[in-house]
Amino acid sequence: MCHDTREHARCCCAPHDRHERVEHHHYSPAEEFASGFGVRRPLRFLAWKLGLSEPQLEKFAAVINELKTERAQAAVDDRRALTLLADAASGEAFDAGKAQEAAKLRVDSALRLQQRVNDSLSALHAVLDTEQRSRLAYLLRTGTLVM
Repeated sequence: MCHDTREHARCCCAPHDRHERVEHHHYSPAEEFASGFGVRRPLRFLAWKLGLSEPQLEKFAAVINELKTERAQAAVDDRRALTLLADAASGEAFDAGKAQEAAKLRVDSALRLQQRVNDSLSALHAVLDTEQRSRLAYLLRTGTLVM
C-alpha cells in the first residue's frame, strides 16, 4: 500500500482525480516474507534473491517446512504456558509451581526453536555457493530475512 502522498502520486495505479482514494497493494517479496514464515512465499522470495537452482529449491523447501513446524509448536507451547500462568493466578493462593512450570515450558520451547533455527541455517548454508552465502548474509544483516 502506498504509505505517503508522494509515493501515492508516483504510483502507477494512482487515481486521476486527486480527491479519489484507492486502496491498493503492490507486490513486494520482502513484505510477503515478513508476514510469516510459510513455505511458498519465502521460498519464492529466497529463490529470487539468491538465484537458487532446482536442487537448492528442494532443500530450502524442506528446511523451511521443518522450521515452520517448529515455530507452530513454539506457539502451542506459549499458549500452554499462558494457561498455566492463568491457572497459577486463579486460586485462593498463587500457585508458584504452575508459574515455574510455565516458565520452564517457555525456556525449553525457546531453546528448541533456536536450535532449529541454527540447524536450518546450517543446512541452507551447506547448499549455497560463495556468492549466494554472501547474499544470504546480507539479507540477514539488513533484517530482510528474519530467522
